[in-house]
Amino acid sequence: MTTFTQEPHKLLVIPGPIEVTDEVLYANAHPSMSHMSADFVPVLGDCIRMTREVLFTTTGQPFIIAGSGTLGWDQVAANLVEAGESALVLNSGYFEVDEVYADLGTSVDLVEVEKALSSKKYKILTFTHVDTSTAVLSDAQAIAATVQRVSPDTLVVMDGVCSVASEEIRMDAWGIDIVLTASQKGLGTPPGLSILVASQKAIKVFEARKTPPTSYYASWKKWLPVMQAYERGSAAYFATPPVNLVYAFRTSLTQITKGPQSLEERFALHRKGSQRLRDAVAELGLKQLPTSPAVAANGMTAIYLPDGYAASDIVPRMLKRNVVVAGGLHKDVKDKYFRIGHMGVSVTDESRGDIDKIISALRESFADAAASKKA
Repeated sequence: MTTFTQEPHKLLVIPGPIEVTDEVLYANAHPSMSHMSADFVPVLGDCIRMTREVLFTTTGQPFIIAGSGTLGWDQVAANLVEAGESALVLNSGYFEVDEVYADLGTSVDLVEVEKALSSKKYKILTFTHVDTSTAVLSDAQAIAATVQRVSPDTLVVMDGVCSVASEEIRMDAWGIDIVLTASQKGLGTPPGLSILVASQKAIKVFEARKTPPTSYYASWKKWLPVMQAYERGSAAYFATPPVNLVYAFRTSLTQITKGPQSLEERFALHRKGSQRLRDAVAELGLKQLPTSPAVAANGMTAIYLPDGYAASDIVPRMLKRNVVVAGGLHKDVKDKYFRIGHMGVSVTDESRGDIDKIISALRESFADAAASKKA
């Protein structure tokens, strides 16, 4: 068996893309293959089956398509929402719709969600499981339960781009109709795959629509037969998939679903890594954007800077210590915080010492910045 080790590089711990294993990176260098070949068919078929395992669904229909996570929202809009139908968006807006806002650092109030659902008929309700800009974790199970109780015909659509494979998601048991995500975060694969899983309820809604899908590339009329064919063991064509990236994705999914750690153990390691970083942040006297541990993500951390500091005081100093973190993103506090991602192999393989490297660089960077300000 060929062994492969990545060249030395800076530790990438932004909220995605993330570090990938040697095996995944090597799989991405697979020789060019025909997407219609008998050799490739089971590769994409395996990805479809293992994606279900990650989300604890037995009946969900995966769509694995070349594109970014944003393509998932195009799929939702194009295939599930028709003219004149309403959508309720929690946290942030995408369509021309009604919104339920959460205060900065908090998740939505379920009482407000219930009021909104009771006020009119909504085709879909959408929410972000982990907000990449704030590291706030929404209670997906409670949101879905509220929808099922108050408006059971409404489809529950979850943006899991920054949560799939780092946060527990039980699609069938919780009653989530759509989970959309991407390859480059908790799924531990280079960027380039839009990954969406639709419940059979959502598929039936799509099949019953009165008008054609409003997108050409994102149309499930094009993609559903392709996904079904590859899972059955035969090739089908609409648009050429990124073959090498699919090989890499299969390698990562195999490590996630068939490796020595169970999915439950994987989630526990994300909680452990997150807690270690939170403790280090607290020791430095710093605060997080999430207002309580109950709404703090386990795959990333958003940290307020002390008064008188800017991201430019810390992010470049972390970089000098070979640790790549990200500045702030939320428009209201963009210059007042920075973000660290800790997903995938950085927490599941503790022998790498990635969390230790982050904490050490964090302490040294703040000490260096403080000394510079005193000088």
